[in-house]
Amino acid sequence: MDRGKPGSKIHAMSDRSGIPLAVVISAANRNDHRELQTVIDAVAPVRGSAGRPRRRPRKLHADKGYDYPVCRHALRRRGIIARIARRGIESTTRLGRHR
Repeated sequence: MDRGKPGSKIHAMSDRSGIPLAVVISAANRNDHRELQTVIDAVAPVRGSAGRPRRRPRKLHADKGYDYPVCRHALRRRGIIARIARRGIESTTRLGRHR
């Protein structure tokens, strides 16, 4: 890792089919969790059944970079169910590992 080096990072939100809903570009040396609210606010209305279109997704899956209380509170305030991997907990099924 080259901390403090210039560069950019792409934060993207997609639906379950992989279709992008929002894309935000930030500096590479910023933590992921600082951009979560920006990405959520950038989502356009989601098409669905008849009636008022949903502005936000029902639930959000994210990696360990977003496991901070600030992120969980921001999602809860917006009525989004958080499915965020926990920091410090290793997955039992790790890819590329053979013993």
